[in-house]
Amino acid sequence: MSRALPKYNKRRVAAVGGAAAVVLSGAVIAGSALAGEPGGGTKARPLAAAAAITCPDVRSKLPAVPASARAEVDRNLTLLDTQIREANNRLATSAGQGGPNFVQNAILGPLKDKRVSTIDRIAIAIGRTTTKPQGLGTLAACTLGGGQSTPAPQRTGTTGGTGMNTGTGTSAGAIACPDVKSQLPAVPASARAEVDRNLTLLDTQIREANNRLATSAGQGGPNFVQNAILGPLKDKRVSTIDRIAIAIGRTTTKPQGLGTLAACRLVK
Repeated sequence: MSRALPKYNKRRVAAVGGAAAVVLSGAVIAGSALAGEPGGGTKARPLAAAAAITCPDVRSKLPAVPASARAEVDRNLTLLDTQIREANNRLATSAGQGGPNFVQNAILGPLKDKRVSTIDRIAIAIGRTTTKPQGLGTLAACTLGGGQSTPAPQRTGTTGGTGMNTGTGTSAGAIACPDVKSQLPAVPASARAEVDRNLTLLDTQIREANNRLATSAGQGGPNFVQNAILGPLKDKRVSTIDRIAIAIGRTTTKPQGLGTLAACRLVK
């Protein structure tokens, strides 16, 4: 009799444990249903799509572009698309911020200023060889929803129309740096690969700095961002920009003054 007891106890423990597992499973399934998880019988509602910033298309309004201006015009047309992506990123990451005029004052207004400068550079480039196109400045203003040009948002470092490279914004802000590519002279074919490699490196450095900014929010004292992020970033950019200048200088005149583009800043 004493030897039969343990077996009975084992069976009893197993039965109790099985019942507990069934109850626990039921609780998990019920919880899933309430939370809208797969298998719970309900689905979470998709979030409403955010509005998008749209801008008049500049490319279709241009006259025939002379071959001598093609590279500069294409570079600035790409810049216009990048500006819209940045504006849409800002729109997506700042939802609910500010007052009723936030989008106009913080996004659409600055975007128009960037586009005015970029469109003017396009007109100037064309005007060096042929008649400078007039009236393109009317294409600078953008709107929220409606319109034509709506490039998809990017989450990598991008180039802004005021000559600033920025990463994706966070609640801590974003690091913005002067754009180097748009300040370069014509790059010799022999230097193109090295220059492109270092331009890509500049973008990578901004992304890394923005990642550091996002993951270190609240750390350090009032000078933390300057000392731990902006300072080291400037040092990296000084070296990278110098390599670009040296690469160009091996074939043609070495560009001067690019070092002034190394310092970056924190934008909110």
